[in-house]
Amino acid sequence: MRCPFCGHSESQVKDSRPSEDGAAIRRRRMCPECEGRFTTFERVQLRELTIVKRAGRRAPFDRDKLARSIALATRKRPIEPDRIEKMISTIVRQLESMGETELPSSAVGELIMKHLKGLDDVAYVRYASVYRDFREAGEFATFLGQEGLSDGDEDGR
Repeated sequence: MRCPFCGHSESQVKDSRPSEDGAAIRRRRMCPECEGRFTTFERVQLRELTIVKRAGRRAPFDRDKLARSIALATRKRPIEPDRIEKMISTIVRQLESMGETELPSSAVGELIMKHLKGLDDVAYVRYASVYRDFREAGEFATFLGQEGLSDGDEDGR
């Protein structure tokens, strides 16, 4: 593991333990060159996944890209970061356990929408608006009606 401070190519593991969500191993490391200390998180990857895009192009699955798209949907929402991280780990495990090494991007998108719907309605609609490529305001209203999402509380908000 390369040192983030001096770039030295070797580091020493000083402590290892499961991360709080149990989906990774947390390692405290020290660089023998500059004596800088840093933490890494290592995740078990069950298999290499390839995502098949709508146009047929193939790309390696990228957990960080998944996390970024969910972060955009949940931005400024009152959701604990731990819940988001657990959701991302659950989605990745579900994708890896589907038994296929090549998955259509639509399967990933639908799985994200399913989990976001259970997490936060606003994040769900934000993600859906990009994923389903809404072009006009009426598409939001149609989507909200189809999904049975409320348009406000009982007192009219």
